[in-house]
Amino acid sequence: MTVADTVAPLVRAVVGEQVPVGIRCWDGSRSGPSDAPWQVHIVNRRGLRRLLWAPNDLGFARAYVSGDIDIEGDLLAGLDVLEQVSDPTRGPGVRIDRQTKKALATAALRLGIIGLPPKPPAEEMKPARGHRHDKERDAAAISHHYDVGNDFYRLVLGESMTYSCAYWAEPSDDLDAAQYAKCDLVARKLGLTAGMRILDVGCGWGTFALHAARHYGVHVVGVTLSQEQADYAAKRMVAAGVGELVQIRVQDYRDVTDGPYDAISSIGMAEHVGAAMLATYAADLFALLRPQGRLLNHAISRRPRKPAATFSKTSFIDRYVFPDGEIEPLATMIEALEGAGFEVRDVESLREHYALTLRAWVGNLEANWDEAVAYSSAGRARVWRMYMAGAALAFAANRLGINQVLAVKSSDRGDSGMPGTRAELLQQSVPIQSPSARER
Repeated sequence: MTVADTVAPLVRAVVGEQVPVGIRCWDGSRSGPSDAPWQVHIVNRRGLRRLLWAPNDLGFARAYVSGDIDIEGDLLAGLDVLEQVSDPTRGPGVRIDRQTKKALATAALRLGIIGLPPKPPAEEMKPARGHRHDKERDAAAISHHYDVGNDFYRLVLGESMTYSCAYWAEPSDDLDAAQYAKCDLVARKLGLTAGMRILDVGCGWGTFALHAARHYGVHVVGVTLSQEQADYAAKRMVAAGVGELVQIRVQDYRDVTDGPYDAISSIGMAEHVGAAMLATYAADLFALLRPQGRLLNHAISRRPRKPAATFSKTSFIDRYVFPDGEIEPLATMIEALEGAGFEVRDVESLREHYALTLRAWVGNLEANWDEAVAYSSAGRARVWRMYMAGAALAFAANRLGINQVLAVKSSDRGDSGMPGTRAELLQQSVPIQSPSARER
């Protein structure tokens, strides 16, 4: 019996017996169909030990991130196959019965891989100390995800440096044009006009703040918990000639007290807030707005189901990508906004746009793989490749959604100051400088 034949029960315990998968081991031996669209290359014995100690998505992720296991072929197609058997909402799921456990034990003994579990890759983050979503722990989680290096992010995200769903106003647009189209969509929904004062919560590298100041003449305060983002954004504003209009702060949204603001944008930030803090988040933003001020909340949502089915402290996403991140159904976000006093006026889904965005990011990463590894690490690049590919599939399959929710703080008499139709809403703001298809 070859090494690959011995290993096969272990791999199939993870991916499922019904999945056509080829297996290649470190000694060159193979098992399974050679024409399978997904080939798993087990680089060394340590990869098997990782699967043995955690025969689930976390064990597989650890093996992939560390380079102990590789996936040959289309990663998107391979992950789609894996999800069909590991996600209980899509397939039968992986069930390790007594017979399978016996086969795993036999394989482990034969290959000499019994022993203590391998140390997790350096890219894995265990939950920080402190209470979930207190300020210090949130800052640590944000730093883990965003302080990877601006050069790395530029390779993945493109010149726009925008880490949120793009908007393809024109099918022929490239990624950068689609990101600037998203910024303009948000600006128009907020009704921006010259002289307004705007708060950009979770401002990232400053793309929306720059767009709003340059094209609508507004004053923007952008807040982020990432020092690297803040440094980059501040320099970017000066270089673009809008330094007097934009202030970038390293600050928690809960510490912003210098309202009132005319409008607030929150683009891709609410996912970090947490279900228990959504009411506080909504109330704080409501308090910072003037009467008739608008909030544009752009956030990922999940399909309504039990939270345990989408969030786990031992999941790949929580350990490697978004520590303490929580994604809630759209209705939960709307309930929090309305509970704080907001009137929700418009909801728009951009789900298919995010699937396109993520595929573009995967393409950028793969096209610039050697540089991405040099700017970060091979493990970090692998984390991002797996995360973005999996997320692209989740949006395409409607397991995740993303929505722009426009809400207003109506006056005490109920006056919203809003136009009567969406068409009027999008025509209300007139830029002082028309955006081009591509900005720099």
